[in-house]
Amino acid sequence: MALPPLVGLPTDRKIIGPHPFLAVGEKYVRAVVEGAEATPVLLPGMPVPLLAEAWLERLDGLLLTGSASNIEPHHYDGGPSWEGNPHDPARDANTLAMIPAALARGLPVLAICRGLQEVNVALGGSLHPRVHEVPGLDDHREDVEATLEVQYGPAHAVMLSAGGWLAQIAGIAEVRVNSLHGQGIDRLGEGLVVEAVSPDGLVEAFRGTGPGFLLAVQWHPEWRVRENPFYLGLFRAFGQACRQYAAQRQQRSP
Repeated sequence: MALPPLVGLPTDRKIIGPHPFLAVGEKYVRAVVEGAEATPVLLPGMPVPLLAEAWLERLDGLLLTGSASNIEPHHYDGGPSWEGNPHDPARDANTLAMIPAALARGLPVLAICRGLQEVNVALGGSLHPRVHEVPGLDDHREDVEATLEVQYGPAHAVMLSAGGWLAQIAGIAEVRVNSLHGQGIDRLGEGLVVEAVSPDGLVEAFRGTGPGFLLAVQWHPEWRVRENPFYLGLFRAFGQACRQYAAQRQQRSP
C-alpha cells in the first residue's frame, strides 16, 4: 500500500510572549489530512532562508497558506506600506524563493489567499495593497467583529472561467465563496491564466499554464473543507496531483 504523499506548508514567524515561534493554522493542516488525504510537513521559515531544494526533493506537493501578514510591498513595487500593516519578512524570503524552484520541478502547488499573492509576486505580477481603495473594486475584507462562522461564510459570488479547472470541479459556472483579504491581484504574473473573478472584476483564482499542477485561490477553501463539496473538490484534485507526482518521483528514484 502506497504511503500518503508529503505536502509541505510554510510557517509564519510569530512573536508569542517574548519569543518568536514558527506556526501554521490548524485548519490548513486538517485540510491537507482530511481533504487532500496527504501527510503535512511544516517547513520552518527562518529569517535566513534554508535551502529550498533540501525540502522540495522530498516533497510531493506544496500548500501555500493564508496568513494574517501581507507581503512587503517592496517585493512588487507597491510603494510604502501603511501603518499597522502586518508583515512577515521571513515568510516572504522563504516562499518567494521556494515557489519558482517548486514550479521548475513540476511539484504540485495549491495556493490560498496570501499564497495566491505570493505566487503572483514570485512570477513577476503585482498587487493592490489596499483593494478597498481602488476605484471600482469592492471591500473584500472580513468583519473582524463577526464570529468565525460569519467571517468564513459565503460573502460573494465568483464567476468561473469556462473550461477551467474550477468550473470542472464545481460543475457550474458560478459559486459563492468567503472573503477575508485586503490585498489582491493587480497585474497577473507570467505563465498564469485567470480561473475566477468576482463581480467587481477582481481576479479571485488562477492556474498555471505549465505542465504541472498550479492552482491559486483568493478565498479560503480549507475552512471546514469536508462540509463544502466545492472546497473539498479543490483539495481532492490537489491530493490526486500529489499522489501522481509521488508515484513518478518513486519511479525516478534509484
